[in-house]
Amino acid sequence: MNVTVKDINILQSIQPQQVANYLQNHGWHKQNHLQDKASIWIQGNEGGESATILLPLNQDIPGFPVSMSVILETLETIENRSQLEIISELITTANNIKIPGFVRQIHAPNADQLSGTIVILGVVCDKLREIQMELFNHEYILAIKAYQERLPIVCTGDLVKEDSCFVLKNIRNFALDESWKN
Repeated sequence: MNVTVKDINILQSIQPQQVANYLQNHGWHKQNHLQDKASIWIQGNEGGESATILLPLNQDIPGFPVSMSVILETLETIENRSQLEIISELITTANNIKIPGFVRQIHAPNADQLSGTIVILGVVCDKLREIQMELFNHEYILAIKAYQERLPIVCTGDLVKEDSCFVLKNIRNFALDESWKN
């Protein structure tokens, strides 16, 4: 089953430099640079055929998410991999993303205030991932309750990939996920 990524927020959050690094690491060669607007990447195969990708270099241009969607479709076809597998390597940040999950770990609270780091097992690009976050006061207490009672949680924030770890920052709406009861 092929899944096509259509979420504009996810497509908009893909960093052009991350795509360039990915292409270079997967055998693509930069053929041309169109000022500071785009770069053209090409990859040949044994049959003498070649594929071309036009990579916009500015996330603020109109149509950027559409361009990223076309790039994902091209890579999916050439690499015979799902778009979700590819995008999981490309995502380094995703702003205002809603994450459902379970609290997996609670680190010792900070001594001077009611806060601490937790690790949740959450869904990112349709895969379970460990996500670290710092919680304070009421949200930290909710996390402890969710951990102890094995209750699902949901929250919104800005997801950042640091090295190979995910961190959720600017956390909003951290709550127990009551939707499973229905």
